[in-house]
Amino acid sequence: MLRLSERIDWETEVARRCDRTLVYPDYYQTQNFHGVKGGYLTSGAAVSYDPITQYVLPPNETWVREGAISAVRSQPRRILDLGCGTGSTTLMLKQVFPEAEVIGLDLSPQMLVVAAYKAARAGLDIAWKHGLAERTGFPDASFDVVSVSLLFHELPPEISQQVLQECFRLLTTGGEVVVLDGNQATLRQTPWLMEVFEEPYIRDYAEGDVVQWMRRAGFEAIEGREHWWIHQVTRGVKPLAVSSRTQPLEEVSFEGGSMALA
Repeated sequence: MLRLSERIDWETEVARRCDRTLVYPDYYQTQNFHGVKGGYLTSGAAVSYDPITQYVLPPNETWVREGAISAVRSQPRRILDLGCGTGSTTLMLKQVFPEAEVIGLDLSPQMLVVAAYKAARAGLDIAWKHGLAERTGFPDASFDVVSVSLLFHELPPEISQQVLQECFRLLTTGGEVVVLDGNQATLRQTPWLMEVFEEPYIRDYAEGDVVQWMRRAGFEAIEGREHWWIHQVTRGVKPLAVSSRTQPLEEVSFEGGSMALA
């Protein structure tokens, strides 16, 4: 993958993918992610992301990402992968749901260049959009599934909440949101893990609760499970009617225990 840096005309390809009207938020452009200087807005970050991710996603990156794919219970017609990065989860979604229209959205045009390269090499028809996960610009109720993989630990919690509210807006009634990320309970119990990841917002993420964030956004039938100990997968459904949100609280089961939604 690192050789890709020499094969791509970065200036041309980034210009093709970049929305020049987009204003990068401070939480994104002022931080280093994965310890990479300049964050994700460099070609170096884009070509090094996959090798780094393979290292920090034990026991196997594909197995980890499959946790998000397997949580989808419908046969979606349109899928949006938010914070798609270099498109690893996006490509898997298209492979599992070949008849669906799949779109990957990311804030880094450099990442999208690599994602598009990987999709072309795999012969997969996927659309790519440069944009904000919390303000995508897509119409209301335009997707059946929204996937969010390994994004929330890279965002301030208030932005993660905004992303889930955007997911709620984007989904059709009965549509599913699936969030794959670090296991918040495990991170709280093993602080040294947060040092390994070199992420600026990971401590704030660890103190939060994705289940509760989904509840605040309006989702129901929320389920969360531990995934390979260090990860977690959380799924929610957009209810058929707003009034259904007044139904009694449901229990959310996790491996090793359960919790009731507040």
